Amino acid sequence: MDVKEHDAAVQEIYARWLDIGTRASFAASLVAFLVYVSGAVPAYLPLEALPRYWGLPVTEFLRQTGAPSGWDWLSHLGRGAEYLNLACMALLGVVTALCYARIVPALLALGERLQAALAMVQVAVLL
Repeated sequence: MDVKEHDAAVQEIYARWLDIGTRASFAASLVAFLVYVSGAVPAYLPLEALPRYWGLPVTEFLRQTGAPSGWDWLSHLGRGAEYLNLACMALLGVVTALCYARIVPALLALGERLQAALAMVQVAVLL
């Protein structure tokens, strides 16, 4: 399969941003994990208490622990080390959307309006 020169350029931009984004997300995840296990930031639930809740259905877990559900975890970022880990996982999920957003200007500069529109739709769906 022949790849056009401008297609290769767009693919390289996407790949470079994907590489940077995944490395940064991994590094942030590693730091958040170390913060969690070191106890530098107190956990919402103490590590030693977790086995007591492992077998519970989600509704019972939420009732017993008072843990946030849905997007409410964002309000707990400064109050529980485990939510720093969750934020890093969310960051990893945003990397693909950032990559698509980054190639939109390159696609428009190449006159690839349909591909640029599809990339913008991808960003909207992923976010």
